[in-house]
Amino acid sequence: MALDLRPNDFEPFKPARPVAEKQGKAVNPSVVPLVDVKPLPASAKYVVVGAGVHGLSTAWHLAMKLRRSGKGDGSEVVLIDKTGPGAGATGLACGCVRNLYMTSPLHTILRHSVDVWESDPVNLGFQQVGYVSVGEANQEADYLKMAESQNAAGYGSDVYIGQDARRFLKSIWPDYKTERADVVLHEKPSGYAGTHMAVWGLDQKCLQWGVTRCYGPEVTGYEMANGRVTHVKTDQGDIACDCVVISAGAWAPQHWAWLGRPPKLDMAYADGGAVKDQDFWTFWRLIEGEAALPEGKDFRTADGKDSPVLHVELMNAEVRREDGSLLEERPHFYTYVRYAAERVGAPGVQGGSIPIPIGPAAELEPYGHLNDLYQADDWFADYWCATLAMLMERFEGVRAHFIERRNGGIGAFTPDNVPVFDWVADNAYMTADSNHGFKMIGVGKLVAELLEGSTRVEALEPFALKRFSEGWTYGDRNSNCPWV
Repeated sequence: MALDLRPNDFEPFKPARPVAEKQGKAVNPSVVPLVDVKPLPASAKYVVVGAGVHGLSTAWHLAMKLRRSGKGDGSEVVLIDKTGPGAGATGLACGCVRNLYMTSPLHTILRHSVDVWESDPVNLGFQQVGYVSVGEANQEADYLKMAESQNAAGYGSDVYIGQDARRFLKSIWPDYKTERADVVLHEKPSGYAGTHMAVWGLDQKCLQWGVTRCYGPEVTGYEMANGRVTHVKTDQGDIACDCVVISAGAWAPQHWAWLGRPPKLDMAYADGGAVKDQDFWTFWRLIEGEAALPEGKDFRTADGKDSPVLHVELMNAEVRREDGSLLEERPHFYTYVRYAAERVGAPGVQGGSIPIPIGPAAELEPYGHLNDLYQADDWFADYWCATLAMLMERFEGVRAHFIERRNGGIGAFTPDNVPVFDWVADNAYMTADSNHGFKMIGVGKLVAELLEGSTRVEALEPFALKRFSEGWTYGDRNSNCPWV
């Protein structure tokens, strides 16, 4: 029976998702049906801007904490999004949940995030299959350092080196081609989640805990007085607020500007180095895609289980097609892949590679798949499928099964490519994740703790804005990727 793989998005909730327009431009739609949406009220104690993973998680956890503490209920939390849940990067993400970072404070953030994923894996679509990262000998020290930090944060990981690394890979995937595998990091708490399922689960939790979900109003600015936000401005009226949480994803730079924050800054590093007049925001273009699995092939382990997510960076390896020709368009071997039947609509895999820098400005509308400017390059299918075939025998010939459809998105990255979680006005908190977002579902829980009354939340403190001026700007990485 032939698979129906026409070049359009596989969307389990598609009947409820017509593409809308605002000001003559297509708007990326919500990835879930809109149910019990409320009109924008005149005021609220808390306003959360953006219904991606951070906004949804913050609204849910804040509403839950208010009710359980007896200090209020979900009706005091207003969640605003111009279209609906998952219309930005969250709904398009590959969905990997991993902790492969050389910036050690992120390991604690991911520990909190996995706690949230594990709290309801069914409704959040979480598959805790683990995450296997493979590198060359020059990355051995990095992997050992990461594993030590992850385990110190309560995030159980193992490192395998040399022949042990190759034996470990063969024990999972007997057809793995181990000649380029010198070191392996195995993150046991990690895995992946179906993005649309996760968004549905988060939106349902907001509904369950009584969040006032206002999908439709588009934020157009902020009214300020004495360093505080007094009103959130929208195209459907203004809403007065005591506190606002800005979880705007790729739109964070616009909100930053509305708040009167400077577009550039000076950065100081722990080694005494400094960078002057750096753009605070830089946009990067994201490249990912999917492939069906040929009949008789799977992405399961040797014992028939759902496969761990696989991540490989070979800093000294060329990427060659199966005919041996060099793929010259992309000099770095960096790839990741996970099982993605829910994305493909059939047995298949999804993955991608290093994003591509755009610059300090980008055209945000329409977002993602709808924007012709940000589609995956013509070379991407060859590149990604070639890397997979170089790694495992089962992926040989997968290029013929690559799904040729629109795959596009962009992200807003901070100056050191590490998230900023901090107050950006006296009563305005911003979760600017530098496109690390989807996996960090626990940030919303931590922010809710801060808003609900905690004097400090230790896990959030390493991501303060003051790092740039105080000399602890992050920069410890040995990778071609900005996320590490």
